[in-house]
Amino acid sequence: MGVYFYYFCVSLLAILGRREASSFQPTRPLFSLSSTAIAALSPRQLQFWEDVDEGIDDVAKYYETEDMVRVRDFCSRAKGELPLPEPLGEGHLPSEEHVDGLTARAFWDVAEDPDKFPWARKLEEHSKVIIEEFEEVLVGQRQASGDGIFAGDSAWQSKVMGGGWSAVRLQRLGVWNVENCRMFPRTYNLLRELDIPFAVRGVCFARQAPGSGVAPHSDGRNFILTSHLGLRVPEGCWIKSGNEERTWEEGKLTTLDTSFEHSTGNPTDGERHVLIIDFWHPDLTEAERAGLEFVYDLRNKFESGRVPFRQPRGNKRKNGDEEEKGLAGLWMTLTGSK
Repeated sequence: MGVYFYYFCVSLLAILGRREASSFQPTRPLFSLSSTAIAALSPRQLQFWEDVDEGIDDVAKYYETEDMVRVRDFCSRAKGELPLPEPLGEGHLPSEEHVDGLTARAFWDVAEDPDKFPWARKLEEHSKVIIEEFEEVLVGQRQASGDGIFAGDSAWQSKVMGGGWSAVRLQRLGVWNVENCRMFPRTYNLLRELDIPFAVRGVCFARQAPGSGVAPHSDGRNFILTSHLGLRVPEGCWIKSGNEERTWEEGKLTTLDTSFEHSTGNPTDGERHVLIIDFWHPDLTEAERAGLEFVYDLRNKFESGRVPFRQPRGNKRKNGDEEEKGLAGLWMTLTGSK
C-alpha cells in the first residue's frame, strides 16, 4: 500500500526540489503548485528534466508512436507547469503524479475481467501454492527466531502505515529482492510465469497485527493499481477505498486504486496477511508504461548518484563526439560503458 510510495517520494523530493522532504504527508499532494517554477530549479534538477524529455523522445521512437502526450503532461504537471488534477469521485485524492484520462474506480474486480487482467483469475486459481508456501515459511521462521519474517522490517514502515503494519518485500521499484525470493521460490516462479505487468512500486507480503489499522491516506498516483491476495484473513477485517468498504477473502484478489483515500482495520485477535501486487493501470499503452518506467528508473539513478552531473544544455543535445545517442547513450553514462 502507501509505504513504498512515501519513501519513494521523500527521495524524489530531494531530486526535484519541489518541497522540503520533511513536510510531505502521504495524505496530501506530493507537489505544491505555488512552491517552485521550472525557472527556479537547480542545475541538477534541470539536468534531470532534460534527460527525462530526451528519454521520452527515445521511447516514442522505439515504439514508433507520437502518442506520448499523457506522459509529457505528467512531467509538465510534476514540474508545476499544469494545474493539479481534479478528483474523479468521492474520496479521490490525486497528486501531481497523475496521468490524464485513466478510468478512476475505488475498487476493481480484476478476476472478472480476463480481457484486461488475464493473469488475475489464474493467480486466484493457483493461490493455494502461495498460501501453503507462506504458511510454511512463517511457521518455520517463527520457530527459529520468535518474531519471524516480519520482525526486521516494521520500524520504519510504522511511520506511515502505523505500528501494526509490516511487510516482507519480494520486489521494490522494479528490482527483485533475491534473498527474500529465495525464501518463497514457488511464489516467485508463479508470479513471473503469469506475466503480471508489475509497476514501479513493488510486491510484498503484508501483515496487519491484531487490533491495529492503517489510517486513511492516498498514494496520489492514479496510474498504478494494487491487488491484495488474501492469505490469512480473520473474520471482521476490513478495507475501505473511497466511500466503499470491503473485506479480503483467502485465495481471492481485492484490488483498489490507491489514489483514492483508503484505510484498513483488523479489530480481531488474529493476524491478517495478504500478498500485495502493484501493476500498471490497464488504460495505459505499452509505450506509456515504458515512458513512466523510464522516468522513475532515471529518478532512482539520480538519487543513488549513478548519473554524473553536467551543466544543463537548454534541452539541446550535444554535438560532435559527445553527442547523446538516446537511451543507449544514457545507459553508457549510467554504466560507464564505452
